[in-house]
Amino acid sequence: MTTVALLGTGIMGAGMARSLARAGLDVTVWNRSAGKARALGLPVADDAADAVRDKDVVVTMLFDAESVAAVMRDALPAMKPGAVWVQTSTVGLDGTEELSRLAAGHGIAYVDAPVLGTRQPAENGQLTVLAAGPDNVRQTIAPVLDAISAKVVWVGAEPGGGHRLKLVANAWVLSLVAGTAQSVALAEGLGVDPRQFLALIEGGPLDAGYAQLKGNAMLAGDFTPAFALSGATKDAGLIRAAAADAGVATDLVAAMEKLFAAAGDQGDDMAAVIRAARAT
Repeated sequence: MTTVALLGTGIMGAGMARSLARAGLDVTVWNRSAGKARALGLPVADDAADAVRDKDVVVTMLFDAESVAAVMRDALPAMKPGAVWVQTSTVGLDGTEELSRLAAGHGIAYVDAPVLGTRQPAENGQLTVLAAGPDNVRQTIAPVLDAISAKVVWVGAEPGGGHRLKLVANAWVLSLVAGTAQSVALAEGLGVDPRQFLALIEGGPLDAGYAQLKGNAMLAGDFTPAFALSGATKDAGLIRAAAADAGVATDLVAAMEKLFAAAGDQGDDMAAVIRAARAT
């Protein structure tokens, strides 16, 4: 049986841990706030080093590159030879390079594997994994990726490939949510029932399931986090930095970064960006 340590049991990590356990894998979890880890009913380690010791695969699902690096500096020396680190947090291109170097310095195989999906796909084991890493570790980590995902897209052998595709995809997700908020707010401002807008696009070439999901959440004022504003703001910054390095215009993503940051409580779902769109 594949043994797994999952570090980070927040919105995404909790669902991933349950999916791993449901698949029959031997899972130990760790989180800075131990209560979040204990709530899962799975074996909980006292610290990250204890969590990863003797495990075949270590999965990180933390907030950003800084938090991942801080945790793994403690954990990497405790990982056994031949273990694989699967890094699923969205950390950007510079962060991926830094973490890859950190793994190499400890002789640990590193897989750049950010995921597409929010709380419910994580709970259901239906994420999309965008993976880049050495060919010789694919068999080792296959049970882990199969447990958390509906689809695995291998984009190359070098770390960074997964993140480049993830940033492209997230640019679309953020644009879709911000654009939906703009149209909902504009409808309200013009005295149009915003439900008419959502009904107008429904089922047509302009429709998207995510627009309907987040648009209805905006109208209901239901901002239970599935993809937190803090993550949207962070990811917009990572996209902006990557675009600037690539010589791509940053005007749109910079505007979205500002909008998500201005939407208030960053623990709320990204649908709460409607608050900033409504502001005058």
